[in-house]
Amino acid sequence: MQQEDFRELWQRFGELIHANRALLNELDAAIGDADHGSNMDRGLAKAVEVLNAAPEGSLRADAKAIGMTLMSTVGGASGALWGSGMLKFAAALPDAPEVSWADFVGAIGAFVEALAQRGKAVVGDKTMMDVFLPALAELQAKGSDGEPVSSLVVALAHQARAWSDATLDVVAKRGRAAYLGERSVGHIDPGSVSAALWFEALARVMGPQ
Repeated sequence: MQQEDFRELWQRFGELIHANRALLNELDAAIGDADHGSNMDRGLAKAVEVLNAAPEGSLRADAKAIGMTLMSTVGGASGALWGSGMLKFAAALPDAPEVSWADFVGAIGAFVEALAQRGKAVVGDKTMMDVFLPALAELQAKGSDGEPVSSLVVALAHQARAWSDATLDVVAKRGRAAYLGERSVGHIDPGSVSAALWFEALARVMGPQ
């Protein structure tokens, strides 16, 4: 992946979050603070602004800038999770304007590991990890199979949305939604939707042109 693609990924992710801002807030209203969409929209708009003003030359520097920006502008647990995760993502990348797909997947692995350490969530807890954990496993498995990246990311985007939709029938075990217990059933986790939108953005950048 080249730096141009990486920056476009975050531009597209910001656009998708902005377009789904009301939906994300609505989903969060049922089991949280009703501000997930607004928080993510504000943070990503600022992150894109920071990237556009930054000099080119290093994906690591870009990822670090995104992490620092999300930590300082996205409220609640989402800011801490996405921000700290992106700092680990940055540390796993080479300080270069281009990275191999294997290095990029490795950085996603570092991101997901950071989320797991901070949030302690696993698949079935009704969080963003219901998408990120199976997606990482898919990336690691299919990458070693030699499947073309363009088709892999498109299939992954579809699967990510399905994994997010599956949180509808799950009892929340982590975060504010966990206080609702059985009453959290019947509501899709907004964090999982944001995670699915990230993979949709990745597919739009790295998929068939």
